[in-house]
Amino acid sequence: MEPLSLHFLHEQAGAHFLEVNGREVVADYGDMEAEYRAAREAVALHDATYREALRITGEDRASFLHGMVTQEIKGLAAGAATYAAMLTVKGSMVADARVLRREADLLLDVEPGLGAKVRKFLEKFLISEDAELHDATSEQGVLRLLGPRTAELLGTALGGPFEPLPQNATRTATLAGQQVMLVGFTSLEPHGVDVLVPRGALEAVWKALVTAGEGFGVKPLGWRALETLRVEAGVPRYGQDMVDTTIPLEANLANAISYNKGCYIGQEVIARATFRGHMNRKLAGLLLGATEATPGTELKKDGKKVGWVTSVVRSPRKGQNVALGYVHRDHLEPGTVLTVGEGPAEATVSALPLT
Repeated sequence: MEPLSLHFLHEQAGAHFLEVNGREVVADYGDMEAEYRAAREAVALHDATYREALRITGEDRASFLHGMVTQEIKGLAAGAATYAAMLTVKGSMVADARVLRREADLLLDVEPGLGAKVRKFLEKFLISEDAELHDATSEQGVLRLLGPRTAELLGTALGGPFEPLPQNATRTATLAGQQVMLVGFTSLEPHGVDVLVPRGALEAVWKALVTAGEGFGVKPLGWRALETLRVEAGVPRYGQDMVDTTIPLEANLANAISYNKGCYIGQEVIARATFRGHMNRKLAGLLLGATEATPGTELKKDGKKVGWVTSVVRSPRKGQNVALGYVHRDHLEPGTVLTVGEGPAEATVSALPLT
């Protein structure tokens, strides 16, 4: 297991740890409900440096990646970011990534444990292009701020008013004497900002954010509370709700697909599915009440399998257990009641997000 760079700081704060795809993450700091409340009502700081990264350099870097992912890359302005998926020729997912176009390279930010897989996939198709792949995980890390007082914290840390950033909008800044990149991350919570930090500056920047947030109720946020926010927001995570048989449209990833760009691997499958107008199954929200289902549990209607559960959390917002799962298109109507496993427990289909 690859330890977190700031393991000792989290340990001092009472952290409990767990492993996600070979990388250490903070599970919680002893009070998950307080962490969750901070992200909903004040501001929370999450160490996401378990995420992995790749850089692409070379004159052909943009045109090469443009043909490899579902999203527009060639037209992406320097300093801009976007969300994209990588597909096989059959249209199923290899991975997803946040792509940041910088002056000298493209930076791919991916889920823990996926760096080597993504690199192998890209290298398979890198033939004559002037493009080179580099492991960037050791170069930078992501610190994530969530909560309605995020802008106040950043304003204090940066020494001036902070204008909120929309999803994937970016801004450079100097924090704790270090140049960082701020990226809007509003998919889980409307005020979220990711701070991309050079690895060597993580401790200084983490401490600066904690100090700046003291007057705003900042709390460190662990993986379990983050997962609760994610499931409530209806955001799928690769490796949990998306795997190598998932087609992006099944997982509601329309925001990862450009329909105006040129060819890319897997495009024909996406085009056919879009023309057809539906997928046989889609990711949906599930209200479970007190039922404690596990990922992989079957969902049935009249004794017939119509889906399965992928993520389960206890939702403070809904006051019950909730889940994400795939449901056949004939049973996606909110309010539809499905049997969980062999029963008698039931799940009620709900629209996403689970607000």
